[in-house]
Amino acid sequence: MFTEAEYHALTASISNDCRVLYCLGLRPTADGTSGITEPLNYKFLITLLNGNHEGEEKFTRGQQINTVLSELEQQGLIALQGNTRLSESLSGQRLLLPLYCQNQNDYTHLHRQHAAIHGRWRPDPALFNDMADLLGLIDRQITDEDIGEFVAYWLGRPDAIFSYFQWTQKFAYAMKRKRTATVSYTATKKTGTQKVPIAPGIEADDNARKLVEKYAAKKKS
Repeated sequence: MFTEAEYHALTASISNDCRVLYCLGLRPTADGTSGITEPLNYKFLITLLNGNHEGEEKFTRGQQINTVLSELEQQGLIALQGNTRLSESLSGQRLLLPLYCQNQNDYTHLHRQHAAIHGRWRPDPALFNDMADLLGLIDRQITDEDIGEFVAYWLGRPDAIFSYFQWTQKFAYAMKRKRTATVSYTATKKTGTQKVPIAPGIEADDNARKLVEKYAAKKKS
């Protein structure tokens, strides 16, 4: 039995390859509490999608599987973990199925209306925090600039129609990518694979200490 969130996403305008990959290749292996799948097996997924196809097989390479996964990601049915990228091999990697997680049932009402994004859009606060937990997002402080960048990107894609749940999910995922990207001209510290802004105050790193020790030694000599 699919959750209402999954049902709405799977009955949207997506390819049958996506439905087969999700329903038969990913969901049966996922943990019902965490939504984490078993490690991806490209050989199994390729065989699954080709089925009893006569003649030349449609799927022969892992990157073709990644193309289908990309469509599932756009629909909010899967999310990548850590620093994984769809441009790289995901063999042996685990995926997150956010709409499968049992604790998302409290947000049923957020799935009922689908619309394009608009200039006054804001993420649902409670859902954003829950998504942050699932994605391992450490820095959850969001600014008007964060929201503005997200809205501006999707305003340029008026054909994108998603539920309020999916828009908030996409925003959380965008924040995860932004936090794991290289940050320039901002004091940060690395926690796991993410860069987290350093709170105002004095925090000397190893390089700073070495520099101070170097000039202190010169002064004594």
